[in-house]
Amino acid sequence: MAFSALLISLITAGVSVYSAYVDRSYARASVWPRLEWHRSFGENNFNYGVTNSGNGPALIQYAIVTYQSKPIKEWRDIPDLPRVSQSHISSRILSAQIMINPLSYQGDKADFLLDMDEFIEVELCYCSLYEECWIINKGNDVKSVAQCEVDPSMAFTQ
Repeated sequence: MAFSALLISLITAGVSVYSAYVDRSYARASVWPRLEWHRSFGENNFNYGVTNSGNGPALIQYAIVTYQSKPIKEWRDIPDLPRVSQSHISSRILSAQIMINPLSYQGDKADFLLDMDEFIEVELCYCSLYEECWIINKGNDVKSVAQCEVDPSMAFTQ
């Protein structure tokens, strides 16, 4: 009798531990962010965009933008860049299913921006509410990292 009570207690404890594991996994999945970098262009427009296509908010920790392999602090550090509209991208919270345009241009120099695009590289590091962190680049390659750390001399400030 004592053995069967012990066995039932162990089975109950095992089910409880497994249930807690499943609940935690579900909670993390329900607030999982997924950033995607994209560009769009037409005859007279050019845009960079970042979309959070995940379920939860993305806590963007830093952005690194390089032009011709050199880090830039803001878009106007690119020589001959026409007047563009800009949105802050580094150190912000991007809610689920929201898109921002870090750079947007309307005008007759869209071809210049399209040519310039091949010399621009982007890296964004973002975390979930559970402090799980990822880095994406302009090609949307995702890499899991322990935390987001950046050399201040490399950080894009805009």
